[in-house]
Amino acid sequence: MTIRKAKLDDVEAMYELVNDYAAKGLMLSRPRNTFYENLRDFIVVEKEGELIGTGALHIMWHDLAEIRALAIKEEYTRQGIGRKMVEFLLQEAQEMNIPSVFTLTYQPGFFAKLGFTVVEKEKMPQKFWRDCINCPKFPNCDEVCMEYRFR
Repeated sequence: MTIRKAKLDDVEAMYELVNDYAAKGLMLSRPRNTFYENLRDFIVVEKEGELIGTGALHIMWHDLAEIRALAIKEEYTRQGIGRKMVEFLLQEAQEMNIPSVFTLTYQPGFFAKLGFTVVEKEKMPQKFWRDCINCPKFPNCDEVCMEYRFR
């Protein structure tokens, strides 16, 4: 298993993986162009040449980044892959001296095990005014906002 930065050739598999989860109501859908436009944010997990996971670290501001679009093929869940992906993304944030990373999730238990704590969505105004305002679930978001702080 290898975790690496995403490449253009990965986009279709990333798009399908994330939107398969979205179709089940487990995460928000993302248009194809989002993957291309934000490709440098994304990592993928490969096993024997097959893309089995993806996720992104998106910088929001000088002191804040978001982990988003974290998805793993169902047959590979509960094997520690998600943990390794989040640790990889947190390491990237730490290397860039970003003191706080947040996520909006339907899986708060998973992120709590990794040191994230629940915070009010209002604590993330950069997210609200940039992304949430255009979300189809706005203003009735049912995702849980969680934050990881370095220090």
